[in-house]
Amino acid sequence: MSLNFEAPSALEHFRCLVREDLDLPLLEAAASLALDAEPALDLQDVLFQVDSLAARLRSALPQGASALQRTVVLNEFFYDKLGFGVNANDFADPANSFVHRVLATRKGIPISLAVLWLELATAIGLKAQGISFPGHFLIKVHVDEGLIIQDPLTGRGLTQDALQERLEPFREGWGLAQDEMAPLHLFLVPASSREILERMLRNLQTIHAQAEDAPQLLAVLHRLIVLRPQEYSHYRDRGLVLAQLGQRDAALQDLQTYVRHAPAPHDLPLIEARIELLRAEP
Repeated sequence: MSLNFEAPSALEHFRCLVREDLDLPLLEAAASLALDAEPALDLQDVLFQVDSLAARLRSALPQGASALQRTVVLNEFFYDKLGFGVNANDFADPANSFVHRVLATRKGIPISLAVLWLELATAIGLKAQGISFPGHFLIKVHVDEGLIIQDPLTGRGLTQDALQERLEPFREGWGLAQDEMAPLHLFLVPASSREILERMLRNLQTIHAQAEDAPQLLAVLHRLIVLRPQEYSHYRDRGLVLAQLGQRDAALQDLQTYVRHAPAPHDLPLIEARIELLRAEP
């Protein structure tokens, strides 16, 4: 008697990875985002490559190195020796969000570089976290001397003045006076693995929407709903893409879910009108 087992889909695999917040495997989940564009990607090979880098990094550490020394060695290894940095030629390339591509090219965007840096930091016993800072993902490292806030594009530390300067355009955009702005430390709260994945997916959502790539946009929205099932704006967005792709029944279901559950949606009349148009279709 032969047994046939069907391999889980990329989305089901992602669902399993992000089911629980505790011990959510950030690197594997982040690497899996590329499976929609590259279904043949070998995730285990990606993990093996990072493990190999971690082994090289550990061999470069002096015995008994402090947290600050380990941070310096990691930055030298990551930025100087391996050459990781920004993809300045094409910042909007979706491959910048694909971990395996960043590993191959050594070029990415702040959040994808941070995912790799944080994995290596964990491998050498550093307490480090990502920060969902407005406009630019950052890294926080705990050392005996205090905290280091650094830019994952360069590894350079950022002073409080530099961080405040980065916030200024957002304060103006939000229409807030200087004394109305939240204290700096509230912008430096560590991001959870789920929040990091959500930010990566939102980046991809923006890229695919601007490129009018509906199939890839739909795949990203599937993942966002798996990741944040009670964020009802994702159902609205997916419903609109499904309607664009001619999947009326699925589109209606998503848009109706949004109307029923979203708290005081500002675009309720527009979405209700879209639902009526879909219902009227033959």
